[in-house]
Amino acid sequence: MMGRTLQTTNQLILNEIANFNNFRRALRADDQKLFDALFATARQHTAAISMADHALPFESVLLAVLIEQQRRIEQLESRLNG
Repeated sequence: MMGRTLQTTNQLILNEIANFNNFRRALRADDQKLFDALFATARQHTAAISMADHALPFESVLLAVLIEQQRRIEQLESRLNG
């Protein structure tokens, strides 16, 4: 398909954020900060998201967020278990 432009992974993430803009606005201010932080963690996995061509963009973003959440859980468990 000549002339077709594919979105970058960062643009896909921004589009997903835009899709949830009304949801975000309905959140309390402190929850909006958490929402923003979750999507920021997805940007740490742009290479993996770009390789998930079979998935919907939001599925890839959500999986990247879950990976970062799991990393944080394991770090906290490690600190607790010392």
